[in-house]
Amino acid sequence: MSQAFDEGRHGRAKIGFVLLATEQTIEDDMFTLCPPGVGLHFTRAPIPDSITVETLRAQADDLAQAAASILPDGSLDVICYACTSGSLVIGEDRVFAELCKGAPNAEPTSLITGVMAALRAIGARRIAVATPYLDEINRREADYMTDAGFKVVNIQGLNLEKDSDMIRVRPDFIADFAARVDRPDADALFISCGALRSIDVLDALEQRLGKRVISSNQAMMWDVLRRAGVSDRIAGYGSLLRDF
Repeated sequence: MSQAFDEGRHGRAKIGFVLLATEQTIEDDMFTLCPPGVGLHFTRAPIPDSITVETLRAQADDLAQAAASILPDGSLDVICYACTSGSLVIGEDRVFAELCKGAPNAEPTSLITGVMAALRAIGARRIAVATPYLDEINRREADYMTDAGFKVVNIQGLNLEKDSDMIRVRPDFIADFAARVDRPDADALFISCGALRSIDVLDALEQRLGKRVISSNQAMMWDVLRRAGVSDRIAGYGSLLRDF
């Protein structure tokens, strides 16, 4: 009977993502960026259509149960909490602990973890950050990245509270807004938030600014692939996936 089986469609790696209940962009982006032979598996944690420090902090108690719902056979290689602001509000240590409760065989990571790993990989220390967030989240993001060793030379948000608004921001507007947030002394520009359709403009924005541009979903895919041992280079979505 053993001769009847192979590794299935996803023999290279299986990656899980815990999304916000409101999320509408990340799944499309992950499938767009995913190389052949890698399986992507998604679940969601409850949250209202209001992205505040309070609602994000409350997600911590739901991460373990959400993680446990993905591939209970234990074959998941990596699991990621796919929210930039949520992972920095809750904190990576707590996120990892909760993910490990639900998926003990998978390596845990988070969106902010992937972003900071990507920034280190490209050698960037001075960062300009464009976000859709409320000021209360921007302040926490600046503090979190500063504590991690980065210099945030500028951070500006669109002051949006609803995830359902963040997903509707036009890519061309994202590019223009991010370019205004950039500063000449920034080593790199980071466009924060998995809800924004930022991957659509990364190549053109890097050419426009003459520097590397990191976005949340681009960095997340790069991070989970490298953690899973997948080293494919992916063109068309910024230099991070193409060159690192």
